[in-house]
Amino acid sequence: MAEAVIAVSLCWSLRPRHVQEMQIEVPAGSTIADVVNAAARLGQQADTNIPQADLARLEFMEPGIWGRKSPWTTPVKSGDRVELYRPLIVDPKVARRQRFKRQGKGRTGLFANRKRGAAAGY
Repeated sequence: MAEAVIAVSLCWSLRPRHVQEMQIEVPAGSTIADVVNAAARLGQQADTNIPQADLARLEFMEPGIWGRKSPWTTPVKSGDRVELYRPLIVDPKVARRQRFKRQGKGRTGLFANRKRGAAAGY
């Protein structure tokens, strides 16, 4: 009896604006870790444009399925999009505070279209 095979998509980005996507067939009941290992094996066997160093870094990224973080032991289903996320370099809240400080309060938010002589926020 033949073992059931499912097709999943593996997506990752090691650099900003540089997304890689790979279609992989794995046995039914495979986990996210199995999918990443299969991608590494497939990348070694096939003549791909993905450097081996990039494939080796995949296991150190945070996994998820369809935009939701998931543990490495989560089983995948047919048609799933397994995504690997880079760690954030800058906290988004800190970046927003710095941007606001740099732009000044006169041009953003409630203060953007203030009438001359009006109270703040109007």
